[in-house]
Formats: sequence, C-alpha cells, structure tokens
Amino acid sequence: MPAIAPQETVEESASTATADPWVTIVWNDPVNLMTYVTYVFESYFGYPQARAQRLMRQVHEEGRAVVSTGNRESMEVDVQAMHGFGLWATMQRSGD
Repeated sequence: MPAIAPQETVEESASTATADPWVTIVWNDPVNLMTYVTYVFESYFGYPQARAQRLMRQVHEEGRAVVSTGNRESMEVDVQAMHGFGLWATMQRSGD
C-alpha cells in the first residue's frame, strides 16, 4: 500500500497576509496655484473635478492631503509623478 503524506496546513502570518497599504501625500507649497494642483489631480489620477478640487482645498487649508493609496511601488511612482509636476509629495505607510 503506498504511503500517503500527511496534509500540510499553511497559515499566513499577519505580517505577510496583508501589509499596511502606503499612501501618497501632497503637501502645501507657496509656489503652485490652486487651479494647477486641481489640474494635476484630474489629469494624473483621473479624479473627477469635484474630488480634485476637494483634495486641493485640503492641501491648501490643512497643509496636506492623501491623494492615493496602494502598494509601496505604486506610491513611489505617484510620488515621482507629483515631483515631475512640481508638487511636493511624500509617501508613508497608511497606519503611521
């Protein structure tokens, strides 16, 4: 009779199951016009005008706004894109 291997149970640890998503933060600056920041959010992220304006107001009034969420690599791309548009942007884990 052939030997049957016992069935293995694989459990994911909490750290590998779902890592905290990362966020891209755009910071207020004294250089860029509010209309330009709205344009960037609409053209790069594809946000509707109302959402782009709401995020722009948050940047202007609160000093910063989270403009995208995702894995680290995607947020690195978004931060570099914001720098390319001349905006000040950083990234961090969403839980921080």
